[in-house]
Amino acid sequence: MLTDTETGTDTAAGTDTDTDTDTDTDVVVVGYGPVGGVLAILLAQRGRRVTVLEQRAQPYLLPRATSFDGETARLIAGTGIGPQIGEFTEPADGYRWQNAAGQALLDIDFAAVGPYGWPDANTMHQPTLEARLAARLSALPGVDIRRGERVVGLADDGERVEVTTSGPDGATRSVTARWVVGCDGARSFVREALGVPVTDLGFSYDWLLCDVELAEPRVFTPSNVQICDPKRPTTLVASGPGHRRWEFMRLPGESNAELERPETAWRLLAPFDVTPANATLLRTATYTFQARWADQWRVGRVLLAGDAAHLMPPFAGQGMCSGIRDVANLAWKLDLVLHGLADVSVLDSYTTERRKQVEESIRSSVKLGKVICVSDPGAAADRDAAMLARASSGTSTRPEPAPPLSGGLLYQRFTGVTEPPAGDVAPQGRVRYRGRTGLFDEVVGRGFALLTTEDPLAALGEERLGFLAGLGAHVVRLVPPSGGDGGDRGDNGDAGDDGSAAADLDGVYLAHLGRCDGTTLLVRPDYHVFGAAKGAAEAATLVDDLRAQLTGAARAPRSRLGI
Repeated sequence: MLTDTETGTDTAAGTDTDTDTDTDTDVVVVGYGPVGGVLAILLAQRGRRVTVLEQRAQPYLLPRATSFDGETARLIAGTGIGPQIGEFTEPADGYRWQNAAGQALLDIDFAAVGPYGWPDANTMHQPTLEARLAARLSALPGVDIRRGERVVGLADDGERVEVTTSGPDGATRSVTARWVVGCDGARSFVREALGVPVTDLGFSYDWLLCDVELAEPRVFTPSNVQICDPKRPTTLVASGPGHRRWEFMRLPGESNAELERPETAWRLLAPFDVTPANATLLRTATYTFQARWADQWRVGRVLLAGDAAHLMPPFAGQGMCSGIRDVANLAWKLDLVLHGLADVSVLDSYTTERRKQVEESIRSSVKLGKVICVSDPGAAADRDAAMLARASSGTSTRPEPAPPLSGGLLYQRFTGVTEPPAGDVAPQGRVRYRGRTGLFDEVVGRGFALLTTEDPLAALGEERLGFLAGLGAHVVRLVPPSGGDGGDRGDNGDAGDDGSAAADLDGVYLAHLGRCDGTTLLVRPDYHVFGAAKGAAEAATLVDDLRAQLTGAARAPRSRLGI
């Protein structure tokens, strides 16, 4: 097992048996935004050769996304830039919807530390995020970054893909890869070249976007506000330290050209005490949000991710988050296939798992948009009355948990007495492990993790433990913080006699197992729970099922009910 010492990312040792065909690189990533950057890092950290092709000669220095949730923060930290996240983010304290009179229609409170070990919501400056990802990627071996190279051709012969590019001088050249992933945005060449059909919900509006840098620090409480005013629906959001964004819906009869004039932006910003005297207008631009997804995310050896695969309205803040989830799901599967530790058919689970999640997220965003984008005064009054009635208790709400998987590469034979947790995103808490204390991902490491209250050797035997070791899995025995099993011992740094035990300092993992009446939890590298087991016999079956699904000897049921 190879380990990246900076991130604790485990790389399963093995032979590259995906194909005997020699290629210039293992994976070509088309597009070098946050999604392509994260994918390239996750692959390079696992020892893969990666070539990144980006048509822009220089980085794009203006923000697009403005925030990411706690699950996404955890995924981004997995690239090795976790200690730097605070340099370009600020935790958001809440998200309020209010009507034209300022009455609260909905209040969502964000926790400073959420269930995944990071703030529930993180406002960010996207150009700095991309710069940190670029610095991280450039420090990894086996990476070739080619800026100013526009992809103009793809040829998949079943064993490898030849990618043709056009440079700034118009000259063409090619690179061969075992796999290609299109992360090239809404106007994706890769998607168009594949001829993939798209489902479009036909829900779109034009909005004016105004990015502002404030001259002096100002406190906005809550951080993010949605003003549901039929005269002009307006969004106010933080976008990292010293930056904020205002978005104004285009009204009937207004032209985009009229909206984009700086004078129009300053006129719309003035009621918020944002003027040329106290702020710099970084950008004004109109954009049209869309609600659509590609029906197919893999064609042969070419896959899609991020905006190339889906577009959604911005109201749930899940656009970039969904793209990061895509590549976190895909990277470890590609790596196992390239290592010969998983059958190529495992990659079909990528579409199964992510398209369903994305479709639900898009439909949810559309539902929110239909509430917000109301310009008819009568309809707005009816909406306000209904929402004010529900909000009359004066209580705020918490954000929804990270979306679970409902099918794909999951174990669904758990015989515990409660709903199996397969597909849920595993929480993260602090542990003491081998003399170190901190969040699980940082102290134990990333990759597959088998968490159990039993003796792993007695429950699984040497052969199954060897299989897990070949995947780079962490096998950890959970003990209470001051349990009689030496859970909080500090004499030799080990939490248990065999050094495999971790003290569950916050009770997060033991409580999670308790809720499903299980003794063992097997977590995938993307933090989704593969499955749970109760007792040694089922723990062995759990591991055997993972092996069968990876090798293509078994297929997972398509729903949580096994239908």
